[in-house]
Amino acid sequence: MNFGVAIWPGGHEELAKLARLAEEQGFDYIGIPESQSLAHELYVSLSVVAYATGKARIGPSVTNPLTRHPAVTASAIASINDISGGRAFLGIGTGDSAVLNLGLRPAKHAQMREYIDAVRTVLTGQQYEYQGRQIHVKWSQSSVPMMISAEGPRTLALGGEIADIVMVHTGLSTEVIKESIAQIRQGEARAGKASGTTQVWAFAKCNIADERDQAVEEIKMALAASGHHAFRFTLDGKHVPEEFRESIAILQREYVPVEHEQLGRTRNAVLSDELGLTDYLADRFAVVGTPEECRAKVRSIEAAGVDMLLITAIGPQPAEIIRRFGEDVIGQL
Repeated sequence: MNFGVAIWPGGHEELAKLARLAEEQGFDYIGIPESQSLAHELYVSLSVVAYATGKARIGPSVTNPLTRHPAVTASAIASINDISGGRAFLGIGTGDSAVLNLGLRPAKHAQMREYIDAVRTVLTGQQYEYQGRQIHVKWSQSSVPMMISAEGPRTLALGGEIADIVMVHTGLSTEVIKESIAQIRQGEARAGKASGTTQVWAFAKCNIADERDQAVEEIKMALAASGHHAFRFTLDGKHVPEEFRESIAILQREYVPVEHEQLGRTRNAVLSDELGLTDYLADRFAVVGTPEECRAKVRSIEAAGVDMLLITAIGPQPAEIIRRFGEDVIGQL
């Protein structure tokens, strides 16, 4: 199994240091979240990462179909692919803080399908009729791997159908991962793709400390973010125990998009404790705890059939998350 890390795009000098550290610690992929209202510009940040590294694959984790025209996205990721020596990938989701902070609703499946088809086509220099208008990126003559971030059964199947990679954000238990992979394979079959053609990534919030309680405490805002995102729209097919359903409904209503992944004593950071969800969210969505606990969780994720695990380095000390995961997990496994 390969490893990747998502780094929140703050100051560019610090981002360059974190990207170099991640590559030195053995991470194969570096992702940058897109949240224009809360963080630095995605493609400027990816340019910084491209010049700071020499081996890791780099890309958005993830962008969305709503805030950028497909020709703009295609030109941007083609540029990143060019300056990085062919190391780019393009991650796309329905939209979280990037769209919610603009008062928009996340993209629908039909929008995702058309958007990805448009970007893939214009990346190769061809024209595409997008929403009734011809678009193109004439200078681009290549392609990059397309990744869809997915939670629900329908999105997982869509990813298997149209993407090169599906990043599973449904949960990290063996049962949930295996069912998610089965749904991806159903999408492959629907598209006539050979089974196993689509890479499977898993997405995990992460923190490592000498005591599990400390590790969890520092990333409670990230756990709330995963619960809010993964359980939107519906709980059908998402393996949520009945005892947590009411609390998750409250989390959906009270989550504060303007505080998304923000450090400190924010409303989001205390929600999981108030609702009795902290342990459940940590078990379901995180690789968190002592080094031994984190290694055990990673082994179970790999055994479930995942090709690449993308962790987040979002916490009070992102460099420490990257360093400890590299030394205590990647280095030991």
